Amino acid sequence: MSTTERAQRPATGTGYRVSRSSLTSWLGSLGFLAVLVVLAFVPIAFIPVVIQQTTSFLILVILASMWNALAGYGGLVSVGQQAYIGFGAYAVIFLTQRDVEPYLSIVIAALASGVLALVVSPLLLRLRGGVFAIATWVVAETIGLIILMQASLGGGTGVSLRALNVYPVADRRAYTYWITLAFTVVLLGAVLLLLRRRTGAALQAIRDDEGAAASVGVRTRPLKLILFVLAGVGCGAAGALTLANTLFIQPQSIFGVQYTAFMIFMVLVGGLGSFEGPILGALVFFVAQNEFADLGAWYLIGLGLVAIGFALFLPRGLWSLIGDRLPGPLLPIGYRLRSNKS
Repeated sequence: MSTTERAQRPATGTGYRVSRSSLTSWLGSLGFLAVLVVLAFVPIAFIPVVIQQTTSFLILVILASMWNALAGYGGLVSVGQQAYIGFGAYAVIFLTQRDVEPYLSIVIAALASGVLALVVSPLLLRLRGGVFAIATWVVAETIGLIILMQASLGGGTGVSLRALNVYPVADRRAYTYWITLAFTVVLLGAVLLLLRRRTGAALQAIRDDEGAAASVGVRTRPLKLILFVLAGVGCGAAGALTLANTLFIQPQSIFGVQYTAFMIFMVLVGGLGSFEGPILGALVFFVAQNEFADLGAWYLIGLGLVAIGFALFLPRGLWSLIGDRLPGPLLPIGYRLRSNKS
């Protein structure tokens, strides 16, 4: 073996090193922390409409990130995440009717949604592809119909979250914002932690080819279960926070399949299988929702056409246009082989 060939061997040679972070990832991490600090002061520094709109945006970030964790890393294309969104919202109603403090109810409702995901996982995670997608939709419809028949939860006419009326309006708006921000940080942090550990490489292997990953020893079932339960917690939290932000829900709306359509749109536009892409997609959807939602059916048709366009012509989403031009990853996720000369 020549001297050049030995130098280029990654495992034992001295020409390369394995690294996780870079100057770009350090700057990116500091940028994320700076954004979080700014977001923490939104209820203090901005007018009510900005606080409520930012709360809505953070809920969209949670939804997009959870669906991306499922489909982008676990290969689990679910069209039934509205099951956990609706369950989380109605769990808050159920708990507050029993005098549980409303913001504590939101936390319990999110965890209960994770338990729901754990209960249905033995049935759903044995399925794949289109069958899995249809089964998740059936589960969502079943849970929605069960809630619809509960007169104590408002039945088909909907129900208001009256327990939050004990707070002054300004305090309620600020508390709802801060708990939404806290859930966003915790859930995105959980995804980031999964991607930074050895599970990150396994998840990316599952994302690329689940069969090939299993053939080299990756335990696909436990990892998919973790993602499934995490997405259940996240979507349940999003449903509970949506209720806290709007104070009223109807089963036809909160269990509506439009939530899945919106999650798919955000992830497709932002970038499937990337950490940053769903955040970017949520921002695009938030702007589109505020600018064009009054157009009714044409707004939905437009969203569908845009999603199809991205799937056909930019399948890696908007984040690929930004990420490919950076000298390194924006966040320290995964490991990379770098030359000692760089």
